[in-house]
Amino acid sequence: MPIYLDHNATTPVDPAVLDAMLPFLRDDFANASSVHSPGQRARAAVDEARESVAALIGAKPAEIVFTSGGTEADNLAILGVIKASNAPNKHIISTLIEHHAVLQTCQALEKEGVAVTYVAPDANGIISLDSVRRGLCDETVLISVMHANNELGTIQPIEEIGRIARQARIPFHVDAVQSVGKLPIDVREIGADLLSLSAHKFYGPKGVGALYVRSASHLEPIFRGGQHERGMRPGTENVPAIVGMGKAAQLARQHLAEDATRIAALRDRLESALCESIPGIRVNGERAQRVCNTTNITVPGASGESLVIALDLQGIACSTGAACSSGAIEPSHVLLAIGLGDVDARSSVRFSLGRTTTVAEIEQAIGVIPAVVERLRALSPRFPATIPVAVGRAN
Repeated sequence: MPIYLDHNATTPVDPAVLDAMLPFLRDDFANASSVHSPGQRARAAVDEARESVAALIGAKPAEIVFTSGGTEADNLAILGVIKASNAPNKHIISTLIEHHAVLQTCQALEKEGVAVTYVAPDANGIISLDSVRRGLCDETVLISVMHANNELGTIQPIEEIGRIARQARIPFHVDAVQSVGKLPIDVREIGADLLSLSAHKFYGPKGVGALYVRSASHLEPIFRGGQHERGMRPGTENVPAIVGMGKAAQLARQHLAEDATRIAALRDRLESALCESIPGIRVNGERAQRVCNTTNITVPGASGESLVIALDLQGIACSTGAACSSGAIEPSHVLLAIGLGDVDARSSVRFSLGRTTTVAEIEQAIGVIPAVVERLRALSPRFPATIPVAVGRAN
């Protein structure tokens, strides 16, 4: 079995989640909108899952709208607010390090005349509160800031940004796809009006997610075709996937503290060992608060893509960044935004650990990765024959 260190791309389905889903793929297959008994059993299962997802983020069940995943949830949040606004001129505040589901939605809206301010992070990937305040104007109708960055793992000051939004009476959307299941989240405490999450990031199935929509929030649906999900998301509910998401949410609540402590220790062990054994590498976002499982490392003299392929041949799965950007020609927009040059951005890899990661796997990875880096550096015409060992971690 490969050593899987790409949990930010997707997590394995927990066996208990699969067990919960199977009856709704085999026997209880009815449409949850049907009024007969089989349909009502499916409806009850959806309602139970809604309660579990709501409990995970401190919401009310009626505030959960099931979607096909985090990308749809982000689109529904942003486009839904814009469509619901009657303002003649509309302005959004977001950041340069958002997931493409947010960035590309904002870019599409710009072509329709919506103004967007993209706040830049500091060198550690953190957005300053003053930069958010400076972005506010009379036309601002939405602030959208991610909670934890998918490439760096850096955690944004969401509660403080939420207070800024409340004081300005502006809806606040949080893309929490990479933080749900890793950090305690209470939508009331962080002041979110809208919050996106995706099941396959916390050991649930792919193809299902949710958008928290605070009661009394003004949101227009982006699809038409029925009154499912309180009219916010038409279409027959994916009952097995929703049931799986509910079970995954229940397990996440039970294991969150234990998982965070254990995984953080493994991440720190991997990070420190690589910094000690590979001259010149830098940990991106090291000085910022990060989620427990993520480390993003720049390896001068080794192409990130080549390193991912070489490690895969050695049985170690990692990535150069967001899974949705695999095969992209351009370097990571996140790494460029924190000040890395083009070459360094292309020489970076992300290791993201998870609930299934073991001590033995980390020790094995520590034994393999330095040799692979050395081999790739020997093939690089731009890498010097020697580099000071003392360089180590990023400043």
